[in-house]
Amino acid sequence: MIKHTIEKSEIIRLLKDEKEDILYERADKLREEYVGDEVHLRGLIEFSNICRNNCMYCGIRKDNPLLKRYRMSPEELVETARRAADIGFKTIVMQSGEDMWFSQKIMCDIITKIKKFDVAITLSIGERTYEDYKAFREAGADRYLMRIETTDKNLYHKLDPNMSWQHRHECLMMIKELGYELGSGIMVGLPEQTIESSADDLLYLQDIEFVMAGIGPFIPHAQPPLKDAAGGTLELALRTMAVMRIMMPDINIPATTAMESLHPKGRIRALQCGANVVMPNVTEGEYRRLYELYPGKICVNDTPTQCRSCIGIKIASIGRTVGLSYGGHNGRLPQKAKL
Repeated sequence: MIKHTIEKSEIIRLLKDEKEDILYERADKLREEYVGDEVHLRGLIEFSNICRNNCMYCGIRKDNPLLKRYRMSPEELVETARRAADIGFKTIVMQSGEDMWFSQKIMCDIITKIKKFDVAITLSIGERTYEDYKAFREAGADRYLMRIETTDKNLYHKLDPNMSWQHRHECLMMIKELGYELGSGIMVGLPEQTIESSADDLLYLQDIEFVMAGIGPFIPHAQPPLKDAAGGTLELALRTMAVMRIMMPDINIPATTAMESLHPKGRIRALQCGANVVMPNVTEGEYRRLYELYPGKICVNDTPTQCRSCIGIKIASIGRTVGLSYGGHNGRLPQKAKL
């Protein structure tokens, strides 16, 4: 990963004071120079909304009694991935709550079957054991996404009761050691969060050398305890994302779906401010609506084919092209680590 060294005081200034048009233009030029004009698509399968955790901001938290729960069968999950591959996705992202029904054995069997579709596989299933991460990697998983959310440990423990920031960090280090292409990310606009702590978050992402990182605006959900909080703004998310591109010019940065929940052109604006990845939802039927991390989720009534076509048109409208490769960091998939 290439790093541009920026002092914390300068990061704070960019987040607060830099004129947005100048900041966004600078980030977009760096994006073009270091990762090109291709936009990499990742087909996102949200295969279970069952979670053992109780994060205060999350709509699928364990103690939300109003949510209808679901869990895809392994056969459903594999078939969903096959259909996504058939319509052109070269990366499949499997995301869920921390649903431990999906044991090491079950997940390895799923990964092995999906890998036969000639796709890169990304997992986003939270905190597991070293043995699990190792087995998933050996079964064929290429990438792992797990957001650190915030480096303000006091805030983290307020928002994620019964979880440990240190343990989450250690999980990320295990994943990196095993040779995954490792992605993480942060939320912006959280209650009690400061610009100074957001600057620390960006420095953490740079220091750990993640090769993919996302910025998610906090959007209050009607059920969790933070339902009355103010929430983050699209502009704050875009500013933070643009600064991240300046600091880490060659990483993959997604235009997150949450940005489009805040503004109809949220993902397109993100692509013009430094992003180069989009993760269209390829989950089907009612599951699309029930995986509600935050309110206002877009495209809940669309089909995967409609989402693939729609985002392709949007990407072409700004003079960019859809990438046809696996979309790995520096154009290649990671090699397995020698342990």
